[in-house]
Amino acid sequence: MARRPLPRILSNGTAQIARSRELARTAADSATDVLHPVITITKGLRRLASAGRRRWAETPKDKRGPLLFLVASVILVVALVPYGPLLAAITLMAAAAWQGRDRTPPAPEGPDESQTQRLQSLYEALVPYFSAAEDPVPLFAHGGDWEKAFPAYEFDGAGRISHLVVRYPAYFTDGEADSRARIEQLLTAKSGRGREYHFAWDEEGNQLTIGVLAPLPTDIAAQRFVTAPGETVLGFTDPTQVHRTLPLTHGEEQRDVPPVVWRTGIRSTEPNLLVMGQPGSGTSTLLRSIALQALQYGDVLIVEGGGTGEYACLTGRDGVLAVECGLAGALASLEWAAHETERRLIAANRARQSGHPAPDDTRRPLWIILDRPSAFAHVATADGHKDPQSLLQVPLRHGRAANVTVVVAEQFDGADTLSDAVRQQTRARVVLGPATAAQLEAVLGAPPHTTPIAQVPPGRGYARLGSGPVHRLQVPATPDPYDDATNDAHRQAVLALLPPRTTPADAEETVATEAVVEAAVAETS
Repeated sequence: MARRPLPRILSNGTAQIARSRELARTAADSATDVLHPVITITKGLRRLASAGRRRWAETPKDKRGPLLFLVASVILVVALVPYGPLLAAITLMAAAAWQGRDRTPPAPEGPDESQTQRLQSLYEALVPYFSAAEDPVPLFAHGGDWEKAFPAYEFDGAGRISHLVVRYPAYFTDGEADSRARIEQLLTAKSGRGREYHFAWDEEGNQLTIGVLAPLPTDIAAQRFVTAPGETVLGFTDPTQVHRTLPLTHGEEQRDVPPVVWRTGIRSTEPNLLVMGQPGSGTSTLLRSIALQALQYGDVLIVEGGGTGEYACLTGRDGVLAVECGLAGALASLEWAAHETERRLIAANRARQSGHPAPDDTRRPLWIILDRPSAFAHVATADGHKDPQSLLQVPLRHGRAANVTVVVAEQFDGADTLSDAVRQQTRARVVLGPATAAQLEAVLGAPPHTTPIAQVPPGRGYARLGSGPVHRLQVPATPDPYDDATNDAHRQAVLALLPPRTTPADAEETVATEAVVEAAVAETS
């Protein structure tokens, strides 16, 4: 049967509806402009009527009779005077128009005295950087006009600058990182410390836009994120840099937050992750969050060098192959992971040569999570064993084709102990906690467009996936549920995400034996 074309109203109805809405909006605006005097007079009459009712209610009962007589006398006089009713109506309309006027005070034009002084001091501080002796008409000069240099500005409730546009001369070396860093450092110091600023350099227009970034939410607990297989949520960032949002549950509320999504798998360009941070910055929290998300679709092998039991809640769970805290167990587990990666590669290669799809046991993702490998390096050197990081070369270099993902977390004081394979094969990078600009650039490969601050909450930092932009990052709250200092709401959120415990093989045999014995007893009875 031939398909019948859609009706015309359904084929181009969207454009007609949009055009109708625009016409209706334009007509409403025009009607508001035309009827503005009528609206003002009606509002004034309502206010006069309210004032009359209040006056009548406030008048004592023994004085209401004389008041009515006075009002009736005035009405009679107005009615007898020539053109009296017309003059009375004009007077009433004028009074109503006066009462119905907009009484909101006009916004002050321009900055006040304190704001002007702050802008002038900022202008004077920029003079040595944006001026040259050869410039015949300098834009920046001591005692000059700051209004030409700052075409747009905004202040917050505390009187500090929240938004500023700076025009600078064309001969300023805005293409050099050192020159831009000096200007950013000066503006941060003069605009107010303790806040994060975003700097947008327009090199073509010779303009610099400074904006104050709002703090990222720190109250988002661990939960099931709406992602596809192979997508891992590292945390949340600013809505200006990410064009995707995730629906999140915050207590009884629902809200959409822009995430930083790390894509892994065969077609990923950043198959491995390196996390750096200071002690207590939240690196273990991020690894727990990644492990809980990975267990939804794959298996996880955890090697903890710190020995603090941060991952004890995952021991014996479905999908958790092992949680190793000692050197011997770490070496054995990582050696098995290396052989497993080679086995998957060989099996997948044979399947491709035979023209068959890859076996099922090679498709299930395998995650290797290594926390603080520097602790094992020192112990291995003292005992004469090899460094466990040497066993990561095969999973790091060839793990993408075998659905093997490696996540390494280390502190800044142990960064020198990281192997070359870890440095070269981890293209996804995360830095958590307070860090200097040099440390951020050394780990991420590029400086962030925001100013780092000294005091940050746990789980706060920066992330960069491959050669992409640097994002601000806030890791979802995923604490150790066995820690007594953990918030009860966050503890319950983590416990709800833990998979069920795995039943050992000997336990299964015991359960089966007990079932047979119970059945035999029931038959004899």
